[in-house]
Amino acid sequence: MLTLDDLHHIYQQYQSDWNVRVESFAIGDQYFDFNCTQAIMGVVNLSCDSWYRESVCVNSEQAVRRSLTLKAQGAHIVDIGAESTLPQAELASAEQQQGHILPLLVTLHQQGVATSVETYHPGVARVCLEAGAAVINLTGSEGSEAIYQQVAEHDAGVIICFVQGRNVRDVDTVALSSDPVQVMYDYFARQIDIATRAGVCKIFIDAGLGFYYKNLQDSDERIRFQMRTFLTGFRLRRLGFPVCQALPHAFEHFGEEVRTAEPFFAVLATLGKTDLVRTHEVAKVRAVLDTMHIY
Repeated sequence: MLTLDDLHHIYQQYQSDWNVRVESFAIGDQYFDFNCTQAIMGVVNLSCDSWYRESVCVNSEQAVRRSLTLKAQGAHIVDIGAESTLPQAELASAEQQQGHILPLLVTLHQQGVATSVETYHPGVARVCLEAGAAVINLTGSEGSEAIYQQVAEHDAGVIICFVQGRNVRDVDTVALSSDPVQVMYDYFARQIDIATRAGVCKIFIDAGLGFYYKNLQDSDERIRFQMRTFLTGFRLRRLGFPVCQALPHAFEHFGEEVRTAEPFFAVLATLGKTDLVRTHEVAKVRAVLDTMHIY
């Protein structure tokens, strides 16, 4: 059971990392000081394979409406995905992804909505940046240098996701240990070096907690891994850039109340100093974060 003693132990063990400062920068027309501001990223899924049904949009009109609703509810950035990360989901080619994403992206850019595009295809990243995407949510490591160069050319941002494999659709197992953050730290250090040498200045680092690794099928083991990563994620800020965390669902425990899972994990993410929270439940998470910030 998670207790105040556990939180105190984490703080005592990693106290030197607690007050580390990270880069601040603008995404779209919004400037974020991530040393005092926490931001929210809402999710729009254009793939019918996506598990979170409330985020799935089957046509452009529905996707525009959801995107504007998310912004009104408090999302600072809207993340658009055209391929589910579920292992059994149908693969979407670069051409298919572009066909789904571009009409929505163009409309949202015209309406002043800051957008992120989830992809591991350099070609998709290029055309989306040209169409006005403010961030590339990079869910792969293969070909990352080409994507970093494109991001730099458009003065955009990138979310570097921790991926054990070529991309999110080609993962196998993730290194499990009592200290998962150290494995992630080394991965991010290498990727940040490649990105900054390419000229990228606006970087988020994401532990990839929503990815379906084969050795995290046991629900209790997966949730323990996620909780440890949330609560100690502030240690990744030593890399100098803000931390993004995708909030999971823990369906095995929440069951019919699964839509309350992300607000629960938002508490842990905030305790661990997450700078950008990625969620399907913007309104609920916004209320949780606002309440926590009152204290």
